[in-house]
Amino acid sequence: MTGSGYPGEYTSHVDKFARDNLPPLELWPQFRFDIPELHYAERLNCATVLLDDAVVEGHRDRIAIHANSESWCYGELLDRANRIANVLVRELAIVPGNRVLLRGPNSPMLVAAWLAVMKAGAIAVTTMSMLRAKELEQIATKAQIDHALCDARLIDEITITATRTGRLASTLTWGDGGLEDLMQRQPNSFVNVDTARDDVCLLAFTSGTTGEPKATMHFHRDVLVMADVVGRHLLETNRDDIYVGSPPLGFTFGLGALLAFPLRFRAATVLIEQPSPDTLLAAIQKFGATCLFTAPTMYRALARQVRGYDFTSLCQSVSAGEPLPKATFDSWYAATGLRLIDGIGATELIHIFISARGDAIRPGSTGKPLPGYEAVVLDEDGVPLTRGHAGRLAVRGPTGCRYLADAERQRQYVVDGWNVTGDRYLIDDDGYFWFQARTDDMIVSSGYNIAAPEVESALIAHPAVMEVAVIGIPDEARGQLVKAYVVLCPGFAAEPALATDLQEFVKAAVAPYKYPRLIEFVSGLPKTQTGKVKRFELRQQEFTGTVGADSSGLVRRK
Repeated sequence: MTGSGYPGEYTSHVDKFARDNLPPLELWPQFRFDIPELHYAERLNCATVLLDDAVVEGHRDRIAIHANSESWCYGELLDRANRIANVLVRELAIVPGNRVLLRGPNSPMLVAAWLAVMKAGAIAVTTMSMLRAKELEQIATKAQIDHALCDARLIDEITITATRTGRLASTLTWGDGGLEDLMQRQPNSFVNVDTARDDVCLLAFTSGTTGEPKATMHFHRDVLVMADVVGRHLLETNRDDIYVGSPPLGFTFGLGALLAFPLRFRAATVLIEQPSPDTLLAAIQKFGATCLFTAPTMYRALARQVRGYDFTSLCQSVSAGEPLPKATFDSWYAATGLRLIDGIGATELIHIFISARGDAIRPGSTGKPLPGYEAVVLDEDGVPLTRGHAGRLAVRGPTGCRYLADAERQRQYVVDGWNVTGDRYLIDDDGYFWFQARTDDMIVSSGYNIAAPEVESALIAHPAVMEVAVIGIPDEARGQLVKAYVVLCPGFAAEPALATDLQEFVKAAVAPYKYPRLIEFVSGLPKTQTGKVKRFELRQQEFTGTVGADSSGLVRRK
């Protein structure tokens, strides 16, 4: 079974929660391990490969992490990761297979904590700083998480979550001296748990299309796969590289780009707590970054601000998280002379699986499947379409979808062994893949995946809202904007002030990036005979201006 990526009897987990909640084997996608780099030993701890082996190879004094106020070499990172691993085992009584929630902005301590969780044989659940207690409650409950390491500045939402759920009872904070004091009492050596290559080490949550979080399950080998496919084959990472970017480590895009890729090839990463055009450009200039990772939205902003910064060190720039418009490609090229490397990935497959670099890039196209992956487009019956016809993107390779305790969604995502991503693509005569649209109710705005039903759920809790429907509409700057159509309760007036109040209400309930930047008050919503809102009609009517007979109160907040 090990060739298929199934842990079987090889697991080292004492806590069998993750193993017992893997989907049934018959619901797994087909896996391929047909390039030599992906043939890993049965016993594998990804932290050993990423960090311990780097020091053994003689890279102890090589810089691993740059941050604004400090830089850590590989030896210092190993020292801190080992001390945190000892804290996890000795102070929190962590056993292999326990889940550990990690909460903090991108920082050296967050990297050390993530590696420590790997070393202890536990399972990391890294969350974004912007998540509120409501979202953390869903994560902590679904993954049954009792342990957390948290930046002290973000502890309030953890405290609320613990009170409401009874979870996260064992939480330590850094930045206020709590975790640091415990670290100083621990030895700086740690014997990494002898995990199996197919032991779960990462639960990456994605909202999906329903607003209820889905946990994608990834193994130790999957962490190395993304480095050996994307880092090695696409980017040709070497030890002189310095990687920088905006995606948080809570996104697998960021986990690969800013942790797995550089550490795997003994390079360096630059971590920025609050990435903006100015902070990214300043970091490129200060540290001599060679590769930049961010979303098209940020590239559009960067292209307007590069003048005045020295970015001559930059050799590659990678775009992912949302479709890359050709206009953005062109503006970035005009400003920098660099051709953007576009890529499509999925949390379910851990990282990018279709892309192109250098002379192989065709502006407007995503590229071709990366080594180890194959992709097709399917019709509604699951039959592969010939080139030139648009259909559902389906992928298979060395990584794939495994949802935690969610057989229904597993059946929706995995069809006849293929991972069906929810994207509509066509393949041209030369084998290049061209994005057409999303096939579900996911809104992709500025690189963030936003589930329409989750925004609706937040809005409907406001006393003024009787009914609401949320869709994504095209936007040049952000890819898509979240737009809400709101039917008001009697006694409330469709005024701009109320629209602003609704936006602030959503920001307080869920992560602020999910709030509707456009609100339109309408008299009613188009529905089926069974009462379901017909969102596709809203999308169609958006372009004709016929949504509501008395629609008013349109408010834009960009």
